[in-house]
Amino acid sequence: MTEILDNINVLSQRDPEGALAIVASQYQQAAFYAEILNAEHDDREITSIVVTGMGGSALAALLIKVLYQAKLTIPLDIVRSYDLPGYVNANTLVIASSYSGNTEETLSALTQAQQKESQIAIIASGGKLIEIAEQEGIAHVSLPSGVQPRMAMLYSLRGLLALLGAFGIIGNEEYEEVAKLSGWLEAESANWLPEVPTAENYAKQLAHEAIGKTPVFYGGAFTAPLAYKWKISWNETAKNVAFWNEYSEFNHNEFMGWASHPVEKPFAVFDILSSFERPRILQRFELTDKLLSGKRPAAKSIHLKGDTPLAQLLWGAILADFASTYAAVLNGVDPTPVVLIEKLKQELADDPR
Repeated sequence: MTEILDNINVLSQRDPEGALAIVASQYQQAAFYAEILNAEHDDREITSIVVTGMGGSALAALLIKVLYQAKLTIPLDIVRSYDLPGYVNANTLVIASSYSGNTEETLSALTQAQQKESQIAIIASGGKLIEIAEQEGIAHVSLPSGVQPRMAMLYSLRGLLALLGAFGIIGNEEYEEVAKLSGWLEAESANWLPEVPTAENYAKQLAHEAIGKTPVFYGGAFTAPLAYKWKISWNETAKNVAFWNEYSEFNHNEFMGWASHPVEKPFAVFDILSSFERPRILQRFELTDKLLSGKRPAAKSIHLKGDTPLAQLLWGAILADFASTYAAVLNGVDPTPVVLIEKLKQELADDPR
């Protein structure tokens, strides 16, 4: 299998839509200028924030919640369903995030936000959301199109930070911090390019660790959104079942689920570790692997690289896309399309109950 990932011709054949090239250029998204259209608002007091989005379109909000929770002086919730919580009112900033602009759950939540006369903003690359924003003069960021939502997280992050700054929730430094990492992310991504052989390519090595198995990704309180991102990438890109969970919740239930049956379980376990994680949680990772020795496959640690919390999360997110794309190649599937998801959406559209 190593020869497959080091064969440029095979990679080209199994990646016909150029997913690897898109992943390799993700660093450019960090410098995306998130222009806010219809930016004027009435300066009403904002007492809560809700970001509504599904799948990859919710990832940026999940990152922001862990990165800036100490700076946020009002609650920020992420809603991944059709309905907004009852507390949403005129003093809630509701940000509708859908890369396609046509996600029905997000559109449903947007309608409810309008009915509640909330402060509203939109992030999308087109579709109905952008149409609504333009028609009704809603503040919005229009993202570049042509990328799978799971591979557009940095676009969404820049857009979301720009909107939060425009509504006075955070300052401008968070938005600028992302752009400053673009060059470093480019240099790090160069280590995972197709031309780099497996023996020196960490992303290819991780793909091999998981191939033929069901990956399970674990994060701590800080890295939980990243564990979720790895699961999404493995599901959609590698077309491979994968799961995720976070510490310390894991130790209160799922921990026991590994305690019986043979160790030869068809899983690949990955611990996503950050130097910015609470030390007690890092201790839990270590003790868990010791106590489950002989009861589950030994966990492989993914140590995040970077000098800041943001740098580590973005490094890990891009690595996830490289590794899952290589896993797709090994699985013999096209990394880009999500055919079943699109089919489901079409069938739902044909039968609007």
